[in-house]
Amino acid sequence: MTETLALGGLDITFDASVLRPRPWTMEQAAWAARLVEDAPEGPVLELCSGAGHIGLAFARLVPRRLVMVDADPSAYRFSRENAHAAGLADRVDVRLGDMRAVLTEGERFAFVLADPPYLPSSDTAMFPEDPLSAVDGGADGLAVVRLCLDVMERHLLPGGGAVLQVRDSEQAAAVDGYLEGHRRSRLSVASLREVDGRGALVHLRTV
Repeated sequence: MTETLALGGLDITFDASVLRPRPWTMEQAAWAARLVEDAPEGPVLELCSGAGHIGLAFARLVPRRLVMVDADPSAYRFSRENAHAAGLADRVDVRLGDMRAVLTEGERFAFVLADPPYLPSSDTAMFPEDPLSAVDGGADGLAVVRLCLDVMERHLLPGGGAVLQVRDSEQAAAVDGYLEGHRRSRLSVASLREVDGRGALVHLRTV
């Protein structure tokens, strides 16, 4: 059954095949819209877009071109439909596939949004209503998070930034450790926001 939620000034349509949009994640869109003011000129990338609510709420606030990526066909369909319904389809490019494959080698972005699956596989049974592919982050919950970081590393412009959603401050610390373990990494953790005990937002920037 298809549902529609009013989020970020938009009507977001989805069904049980994708992760139900969480209203608290609008904080990710709002914070990114403020941070992007200090980023260079250029388009914005959203990884693991789901139904599209975060990226489209951001696009409503910021008049930049947006590329949205998800590997799930249902998420791709709803992102496209919601972009059209919001009147944003003229500057939103929705792509289906592995995030490492759907971006060309030369594409560069000023800012990245990412809301990857971040539950450890052992915890996914706690959320039976959520599609497994949308919440299962592998043994430590960080498998897809690390993929997102690697894509950011390759595709962010100098001076660019990102807002990455993770489970909590412990995962945020693991993100910091992962980046510090890569001596050539251009990314560093700039700041962290925990949102009502529901998740954490990590602000990354290129160095």
